[in-house]
Amino acid sequence: MAKKVVLVATVKPFAPEAVEGIKKLAEQAGYEFRLLEKYQDQNELIQAVKDVNALIVRSDKVTKEVIDAAPNLEIIVRAGAGYDNIDIQYAKEKGIVVMNTPGQNANAVAELAIGMMIYMARNKFNGKPGTELKGKTLGLLAFGNVARNVARIAKGIGMDIYAYDAFVPKEVIEQAGVKPVNSQEELFEKCQYVSLHLPLTEQTRKSIGYDLIIRMPKNATLVNTARAEIINEPELLKVFEERDDFKYLSDIKPVDEQTLKTLEEKFAGRFFFTPKKMGAQTREANINAGLAAIRQIIDYFEKGITRFQVNK
Repeated sequence: MAKKVVLVATVKPFAPEAVEGIKKLAEQAGYEFRLLEKYQDQNELIQAVKDVNALIVRSDKVTKEVIDAAPNLEIIVRAGAGYDNIDIQYAKEKGIVVMNTPGQNANAVAELAIGMMIYMARNKFNGKPGTELKGKTLGLLAFGNVARNVARIAKGIGMDIYAYDAFVPKEVIEQAGVKPVNSQEELFEKCQYVSLHLPLTEQTRKSIGYDLIIRMPKNATLVNTARAEIINEPELLKVFEERDDFKYLSDIKPVDEQTLKTLEEKFAGRFFFTPKKMGAQTREANINAGLAAIRQIIDYFEKGITRFQVNK
């Protein structure tokens, strides 16, 4: 019987320790390990998947063309939480299981969110007096793994924390020491800082716009470590026009280049974007997510476990 082939394909490479760990676990299970890093063209991925049985990716795009090029593919694991880079519906039609690794990057993303808040509150460390986070109100929109870690850190700072999640019972939010609210609107009205943790779906796409953001109290800061596409960018610019106290922090640049150009020309100093998506870019998160991915693949092949499948 031929060996199962596991391919790790990442434009943004895993930490070396993660690659070594994935390789070791795959080979211990009797699988062949392959690595494709820093590839420049999607065709390189299409060529690389031709005879693989399992694929581990990060933010890499697994399109219909990639799936069609991989007739032996049985499972794709996104090492991270978000999986909108994978055509999960087409994978389902082809009988391919798609999984994510929820929670493995959560602390890294949470630390980035808090770090950006501190950076902006202290005027980007430019030597001028800033403000403190202690005593400020923080709203968490969605209360998954990342938001819960943000809450944990923010409690240590002394922030007053609220959350809204239509799919999480209020009792669960309260058990985490966070105050539940009844709607997105109430969250934005109460909180000087709002941190976004929504997945990208058709319902959330462009859902954060003027009507919500304008409700925020004076000296408001919106933090986005989720997806750029959940922001209604023209309406975000409208808030900047009307509110000279409003700031926006994100580890994803705007989708529309004109939005970024307008921000740079008219609202310098009131926004911050990391050079590329940085939420999961820590050695620890790399290792956690990578090892979780290969373990899930082994559990699937050996035991049929589909606990983290996202395309059932």
